[in-house]
Amino acid sequence: MIKYHKTDIQEIKSQNFEQSGVKLVIKREDQNHPFVSGNKWWKLKYNLEEALKNGNKTLLTFGGAYSNHIYATAAAAHELGIHSIGIIRGEETLPLNPTLSFAKASGMQLHYISREEYRTKTEPSFIEQLHNQFGDFYLIPEGGTNELAVKGCAEFANQLNTEVDFDYFCLPVGTGGTMAGIIEGLDESKKIIGFPVLKGATFLEDEITKYTSKHNWQLMYDYHFGGYAKVTKELTEFIDQFEKQFNIPLDPIYTAKMMFGIMDLIKKKFFIPGSTILAIHTGGLQGLDI
Repeated sequence: MIKYHKTDIQEIKSQNFEQSGVKLVIKREDQNHPFVSGNKWWKLKYNLEEALKNGNKTLLTFGGAYSNHIYATAAAAHELGIHSIGIIRGEETLPLNPTLSFAKASGMQLHYISREEYRTKTEPSFIEQLHNQFGDFYLIPEGGTNELAVKGCAEFANQLNTEVDFDYFCLPVGTGGTMAGIIEGLDESKKIIGFPVLKGATFLEDEITKYTSKHNWQLMYDYHFGGYAKVTKELTEFIDQFEKQFNIPLDPIYTAKMMFGIMDLIKKKFFIPGSTILAIHTGGLQGLDI
């Protein structure tokens, strides 16, 4: 299987935090693997085990042009010596961006479909069409989100219970699978706060409740910076300043938006004084070249 490298929990110290009476620490899951990094390692873990157990020689999955999941799946398949196919939303744009360039170099076969067709990606007739075109494959949904991904993320959350004491767990949210797993894996005394990186992502509430019946979670919708893979000057300046101040690089697609949101909520006195906030760095640092 894909090797996991144990990661550190790093405290981020600032006068603003001290004045607000809160402590902020970050779990550096960006360092758990050179390419299958962050939450993607946990989301893929049991999916990869299942594929290999079933004797599948090909992984097929879905994503946009800046998908960390596409990047990680291509890397995982390459490391395991199996084939991968990425069904990419939208037309091919040359030159390829760093995410798709890496995926292609890792041996992933990129297949582009229209945004309209992409919306049918979960329909049985479309899946059958893909089997007719590509043959046998192990299907991993967009973002890697399924019951096996939730299982992996719950396992990650269980480990955190023994590593650090905290009151809030913060994470960026794409398809909701990681958040669902974290909710399932943590004690209900912990408050889980998700920062959706998509604009108009209220559908995530339904997605998350497919996998958990707990209620100790909340989504913050105001920190998407225009939508998925959208980056503003304000966000870019925040990323630069954060790295200079704390020596931690942030990707603009996911972790930077979450971290900006956390900082803003601390300023607004959202968190209870005396509490500890644990944030996860979900990797995807190739996104810095967006």
